[in-house]
Amino acid sequence: MPKNEYNAPPRHMAAHEQPKTSRGAYERGRFVISLDFELHWGVRDKLSVSAYRDNLLGEREVVPELLRLFAEYGIHATWATVGFMFFRSRAELLRSVPQNLPNYTHRELSPYDSLTTIGESERDDPFHFAPSLIHQIMAVADQEIATHTFSHYYCLERGQDEESFRADLTTALEVARDQNGIDIRTIVFPRNQVDLDCLRVCSDLGIKAYRGNPTSWLYTARSGDDESTARRGLRLLDTYLPISGTNAHYPTDQAGGLPHNVPASRYLRPYSHVLRALEPLRLRRILDNMTLAAERKQLYHLWWHPHDFGARPEQNLAVLTRILERFAALRESNGMESLNMLEAAESTADSS
Repeated sequence: MPKNEYNAPPRHMAAHEQPKTSRGAYERGRFVISLDFELHWGVRDKLSVSAYRDNLLGEREVVPELLRLFAEYGIHATWATVGFMFFRSRAELLRSVPQNLPNYTHRELSPYDSLTTIGESERDDPFHFAPSLIHQIMAVADQEIATHTFSHYYCLERGQDEESFRADLTTALEVARDQNGIDIRTIVFPRNQVDLDCLRVCSDLGIKAYRGNPTSWLYTARSGDDESTARRGLRLLDTYLPISGTNAHYPTDQAGGLPHNVPASRYLRPYSHVLRALEPLRLRRILDNMTLAAERKQLYHLWWHPHDFGARPEQNLAVLTRILERFAALRESNGMESLNMLEAAESTADSS
């Protein structure tokens, strides 16, 4: 087995708690898709609604198209949804705010101060509410609703603590159950900020799977203060050139009773008109790595945000269609299977 082909554990994890690489490979290659479904909550500290309006409105048109493609190609996908988006009204949301709020050092990271400024409902504020879109997702076979936390919570930002995260996640799970009867068992951490303390809380609350980061140091979870321009630049270059390798994964056994890691392989960056000459390289990198994963019987996990596609849906959906066509070909030639995150975690745990 090639070294360093499985995901690195979160920081601060003791040796006996680290995921262990299993012998051999999966019975067949696995293709996992997860989406960070967040509307404006995911970018509110970086971009105003007016600055990101085209992407946010376009997202509402993109979601049905993604569901259509997933149904056409038999794709099982995980939709990690911010808890705020489940509500039918601002009044309902305000009644559900937990008492223990995150006390971020950078106050702008907390959305709670701005809750009184959002609209009354999805009808007049399509940027912050999404019950109709959640219902559309639930109506399509093999789509998993996961949590992206209640408030788009940041586990590595200064000032947050374990108890405020517990309050946030508890509320997210309760809202999904009460609003839609959804028993959530999977989490995607906002901005991929995951640590051991938060994983232990997840385990306490019945979460079975999470999306870990790729092995390369380029993708190690960090707070916003610890992120560097150079590392962001290298990640962008990695989109087009094989800097970090395939980031496909062999099975891992999760120790210590923690949720099972379904590690990411590649962020599907949106189409860039400025970098359009490099588009063939971006697509080839994904397709080649998917093919290797199918041949080696590894897991390949692709993820993105639906709002990434919102401003240029035609170009982005065309790229996704090429990817799904390749998956269909690999399913036919190599038996590659599509799994959502919970299915991938449960099947790995059952076979270990």
